[in-house]
Amino acid sequence: MKKQNWVSTGYIGLFMAFMYAPIAVLIIYSFNDAKGRTFTHFTTKWYKELFRNEAVMDALITTLLVAFIASVIATVLGTAAAIGLDKMKKTPRNIIMQLTYLPIVNPEIITGVGFMLLFVAMRGLVMRWNAVAGTNWSFEFGLLTLCLAHITFNVPYVILNVLPKLRQMDYSIVEAAMDLGCNPRQAFFKVAIHELKPGIMAGFLMSLTYSIDDFIVGYFTTGTKHQPLSVLIYSMTKKRVSPEINALSTVMFCVVLFVLICANLYEMHKEKQTKQKRKGGTAF
Repeated sequence: MKKQNWVSTGYIGLFMAFMYAPIAVLIIYSFNDAKGRTFTHFTTKWYKELFRNEAVMDALITTLLVAFIASVIATVLGTAAAIGLDKMKKTPRNIIMQLTYLPIVNPEIITGVGFMLLFVAMRGLVMRWNAVAGTNWSFEFGLLTLCLAHITFNVPYVILNVLPKLRQMDYSIVEAAMDLGCNPRQAFFKVAIHELKPGIMAGFLMSLTYSIDDFIVGYFTTGTKHQPLSVLIYSMTKKRVSPEINALSTVMFCVVLFVLICANLYEMHKEKQTKQKRKGGTAF
């Protein structure tokens, strides 16, 4: 038994070391005074230079802005689509669900190239319309194309997170709210939405994560003025990645780690309060 515990502990330790070793190296080299691969002296100058680098900060703002806008819109559209799918008959629902899986299992390179060709065609249509109607509309690659592409590939993740909660939800609660005077809209926003909240939040967070992490789709749909962080870093690899990127990656990792710890502490506190309430109710 002890030998088995030692083997399992060693395996978990090796797995965790292999998984977090790149992050540890990244953090260490963010404090390296030299730009090369040899660690020379400890310094924090790259963190100071990070906030002075306009290109990196603009790319970070673009990434976060696109991720937030796309995640919010995808969450609204995906939640509405999940509710509609839940009320459909079995055969058309199964067909649409298979189509919903396609953007997820489809290689991202195909999705990215497809969006690029679509947006090029749309730009051509806008230019033709301007020539015919004498208008001055413009459709260029940039924030708009990035948001449209990210919304499209994020909607399926929201649907797949909200649908299980819809199937688990007790509809008698909604019917009871309507019996007590709520109209269908009030019953949805005051009762049903609270039951679906875990699935909606999971879909939103997954969309936010995929949008920030995306490279391939962003590479084919970005413009020259607004580039996401992943595309900017890729363009740097042709020469040499700036040590400021190491500092930025360290900051992002620490922020995510802090949010994760706070969320876990909140869940532990909430679970503790629930247990205390149950004990109090039993004692009463």
